[in-house]
Amino acid sequence: MLYTSPDLNGVSKRLQYVQPIRAAATIVLVRSALDDFEIFMVRRTTRAVFGGGMYVFPGGRVDGDDHLQRYDALSTGPSVGQRSQRRALGNEWRGYWIAGIRECFEEAGLLLAYDGEGMWLDDLGEELKRRLAGYRQQVHDRAITLADLCEKEQLRLAIDRVHYWERWVTPQGSPRRFDTRFFVAEAPARQLGRHDDGETVDSRWITPADAIKQSDKGAFGLMSVTRKQLAALSSYRSAKDLVEALEAERRFIINRPRMVTG
Repeated sequence: MLYTSPDLNGVSKRLQYVQPIRAAATIVLVRSALDDFEIFMVRRTTRAVFGGGMYVFPGGRVDGDDHLQRYDALSTGPSVGQRSQRRALGNEWRGYWIAGIRECFEEAGLLLAYDGEGMWLDDLGEELKRRLAGYRQQVHDRAITLADLCEKEQLRLAIDRVHYWERWVTPQGSPRRFDTRFFVAEAPARQLGRHDDGETVDSRWITPADAIKQSDKGAFGLMSVTRKQLAALSSYRSAKDLVEALEAERRFIINRPRMVTG
């Protein structure tokens, strides 16, 4: 987008190109580990314009379909305890929650949902696992929507298990700008997750402290924002403590960093 202003003679002058800001959603997936907890991270391809080669949490842009009320009949939540989270997300709360769950499925291969009997989708079974692998590519290619998948398999998306954490707005001057809502969710124990071999080329479960340690050694690329988030996550003793803290949260931070030169 170009912004212009008139000079003293009434002639417009070109000032600068301002990158549009895209709405996005990201989910930090956590699971219990021995004396600690782990998070799931994927490594973006080096061809990516934004965060190329960096390890990030699964996430991406909010699509128009993510806002459809159709998802209300295909979701569980937000719960009564998530009223503050919904309020903080604003009128477009549905789109952020759905986009986060969809991107988690596309990029990490983990589907946060309940089956037709209301059971947490943990042990998938070989047949459902095979079908979900096919759906994953179809959802990514926009051949079907996540809502279509839920209707075919009689699933309900687990919004009640996905908790809003914080918001980050990419500073002006970045090659891509995003207004991202970050969520935290405990991963199904038997869904291990895997990168998609397209937008993401590696994936791993790792503790926040170990990710920071490896990054400091130059072996684990992190963006500055991700590193700050990992430092905050490492202050919690367990996945349970982290999730319980977010369930009780009533104030949500909006981070608007500025790009510094020199």
